[in-house]
Amino acid sequence: MPTKKKTESYNPSTNEETSCCKVESVVSVDDRGQMVLPKELREKAQIYAGDKLAVVTMEKDGKICCLSLIKVSEMEQMVKDMLGPVMNEIMKEKKGD
Repeated sequence: MPTKKKTESYNPSTNEETSCCKVESVVSVDDRGQMVLPKELREKAQIYAGDKLAVVTMEKDGKICCLSLIKVSEMEQMVKDMLGPVMNEIMKEKKGD
């Protein structure tokens, strides 16, 4: 029987190997617009009661085609990592004026 090859991608920003995007679960939206993240997924993602999640969207042809959830605590660090070097460079340029 052939073995399945695990698909992996390389994320240069963290220098860690991560698995490719995959469908973790399928959820339903109830009549009040609510949905439940399965317990196993919440545990795996370390999402706990009271955690704040940012909803990030991608659009294609004017329609939202993808929703992503990012823990706000993780997002803060991502913004610092991305904008920190840019702001440092701007500050260096201003000091040089």
